[in-house]
Parts: sequence; C-alpha cells; structure tokens
Amino acid sequence: MENTSTFNLSKVIEEAKSVITNPVNFYGNMSKSGGYAEPIIFVIVMAVIAALLFIIFSLFGGGRMAGAGIGMLIFIPITMLIGSFISAAIMFVIWKLMGSENDYETAYRCVAYSMAILPIMALLSVIPYLGSIIPVLWGSYLMWIASTEVHGLNPQTAMIVFGILAFIGVVVNLGAERSTKNMEEHMGRTMGDINGMSPEEAGKAFGKFMHGMEEATKENQ
Repeated sequence: MENTSTFNLSKVIEEAKSVITNPVNFYGNMSKSGGYAEPIIFVIVMAVIAALLFIIFSLFGGGRMAGAGIGMLIFIPITMLIGSFISAAIMFVIWKLMGSENDYETAYRCVAYSMAILPIMALLSVIPYLGSIIPVLWGSYLMWIASTEVHGLNPQTAMIVFGILAFIGVVVNLGAERSTKNMEEHMGRTMGDINGMSPEEAGKAFGKFMHGMEEATKENQ
C-alpha cells in the first residue's frame, strides 16, 4: 500500500476548499486507502489554522480563549488529532452497523477531511449559540455525504441516522454552552465583590460563589 507523506500545503488548501464548496464531489472521488499520513497532515494543518484564529481573537479580546496565547498552537492540533482517531472509531462502528464494508482507514479519511471546517468553526466560536449549532449540523451533513458517496449507503437511512445524531449533538452543545455562560456570570459577579473584602467576607463570598455554581449547574440539568 502506497503511503505518500510529502507535505504539500497547496494541495491541503485545495482539498479543504473542495470539502467546503463541493463535498459530494470530494467524497465521491476520495481515495479509500493510501495510508494515514496525508489525512493526518490535513487534520494538523486545519487545526493549526484554527489555533491561529483563536490566538488572533485573544489578542483583540474577541475570543473566549482570551489569554490562552501561543499554547493554543500546541493544544488544539494535539486535541484535534487525537479526537480524529476517536471520532473515526465511532464512525467506523456506526457505518458497520449501517452495512458498510469499508475498513477503519476509510472511516478515518472520511472524518479527517471533514476537519476542513475547523477554521470556520473557530470563526463562528465568537458567536454565542450559533457557534455551537452550525459546526454540529455541518459535520453531520458531511458524514451523511460520506455515507452515501464513500460507503454507498442508502441516503434516506443515512439521513435519519445523522439527523438524530445532529439533534443530540445540538442539544448537548447548547446545554453545555448555557451552563458555561451561567458559571462565568456567577464567577464574574462573585470575583467582582471580593475586591476590598476582609478574609472573613471573602470566605463568605467564596461560599456564595460555590452555591451559585451549583445552582447554575442544576438549571441546565
């Protein structure tokens, strides 16, 4: 099996554009084998671009990751790379249950190239709630396309499966975002009150803060 590992940035960019603008054509012509090097490189490049966008947002105070700085260039690519293998394993099982005869490498390639939307996800992350909905819907759409174009599965069946998964993903993401927002609001109010307090008053404020976090968590259960 040929394993081409030569880095070609222009090729990676063209592949990303193809996934975003014409996923049916991309997945319809995607090679099902050829080694893991190229899809891994693709994931890393997309993750680095997304990390750079996060850093830019942090510099201008527009991102939720403000202050994270250069560490994002390490954290995001590593996280996305590990996540791509885990997601591919999950998708491999789902596609097998749906009747696919393709192996794990094919599943990994399908998932890896869907990471073309990572930079766009980084841009959308600054928009409350919308940044949690669109990536899930878009990712599910790409997996539906991959199901029909790569795995040859029934379009209606794939639509039902990934429609359900998309719905679950949206609900979970919105709940998590709301919970995080509530906790940040409680933290901001409490930390603002602590300035100038005596140790005893600060202790009471901390207790209030913990209670607020508990209440925020209950609100989103």
